[in-house]
Amino acid sequence: MQRKISKPSLLLFIVLVGFPQISETIYTPSLPDIAHHLGAGNNAIQLTLSIYFLGFAFGVYCWGRLSDSIGRRPAMLWGILVYGLGSLGCYLSGSAEWLWVSRFIQAFGASTGSVVTQTILRETVDGAKRHAVFAQISAALAFTPAIGPLIGGWVDQSLGFRAVFFTLVILSAAVLTYTWISLPETRVQAASRINTFSVVKRLLFDRRVWGFGFLIGATNGILFSYYAEAPFIFIEFFQMRPASFGFFGIFVAMSSILGALLSKRLLTMLKAERIILLGTFITTVGALCLTGFALRGIADALTDLVLMVACIFIILLGIGMAIPNCLSLALIHYGDVLGTAGAIFGLGYYVVVSLITSGMSFLHDGSLVAMPLYFLGLAAVMVFVSGKLARQARSSSS
Repeated sequence: MQRKISKPSLLLFIVLVGFPQISETIYTPSLPDIAHHLGAGNNAIQLTLSIYFLGFAFGVYCWGRLSDSIGRRPAMLWGILVYGLGSLGCYLSGSAEWLWVSRFIQAFGASTGSVVTQTILRETVDGAKRHAVFAQISAALAFTPAIGPLIGGWVDQSLGFRAVFFTLVILSAAVLTYTWISLPETRVQAASRINTFSVVKRLLFDRRVWGFGFLIGATNGILFSYYAEAPFIFIEFFQMRPASFGFFGIFVAMSSILGALLSKRLLTMLKAERIILLGTFITTVGALCLTGFALRGIADALTDLVLMVACIFIILLGIGMAIPNCLSLALIHYGDVLGTAGAIFGLGYYVVVSLITSGMSFLHDGSLVAMPLYFLGLAAVMVFVSGKLARQARSSSS
């Protein structure tokens, strides 16, 4: 008789998907400080964000495969342990190169929180309810990128940037303990031997997977490119202190929360693909407004700060609408190989995230214009791709 699957709590889902995002953004208020103390250029320190996603990409593949062979729970626990070791390496880093390596290890471990949690969610929640749960988690997780700078800004201003990384060492111990106590094994039975090449072939020839992979990578790429570039804009152009910048992130995060909640409400009226198209269109409008503002230049600091925040709010509102639906729809035809398909798919879209965030670091030139133009180009491509996915969905249902 088949064993009944135990479903983890919503809080555990949020913690496991959220701690990698906190780890990504917690030190962003410290970026100028880290560059100064390690004697490195701003571009070199910004690269630690794209390196994080590169490590995340490879980790997603490895932990996704391992979750099929050794189980969801062991893969999660081992990954969190590796994450803790990488966080300790970041704390001890004495150069930009050492920080790059440590961030790669940290991200490699943290990625288990993304891929294994998504696999557990896909195998324990079905159909339309899964779309709603993804939206609930996305709404809650919109806070985690904001919580990171809030904590990091205060800790950096009070104790220095190394204390920020030590905070992540403590976080890893707390998450490992909570997971050990609370996470059940959700894999019903050991996976039969899966032909990885056949799964790769299925994914490569699936245009929907390519579309959703790009959209997930591009939306996350825009989000974390913002967290890479924003500290230099707000701290250097608008003279914010690190703690103020961290607190300021909460207001920005509200847009992603509102987007995810709006997405959940719209699911009763529109297909998920239409909501994704609407979200990418809203992001494009925000990027266009931000570009116009940046080309005009700063006239009045307070007024221009409000205008910039309003534009960013619109961009992230659209992203908050699109992401949960992309994640929910991407692998609906791969239920027989969820762990392996999720690993390969995650590897692909996190490589896209890494490339996009590294693009932001290479384009960084100390001006207000680089980020808006970059976002506008990405958003335009997202509208094109999401439009094709919406048309495919409409034709297949007719």
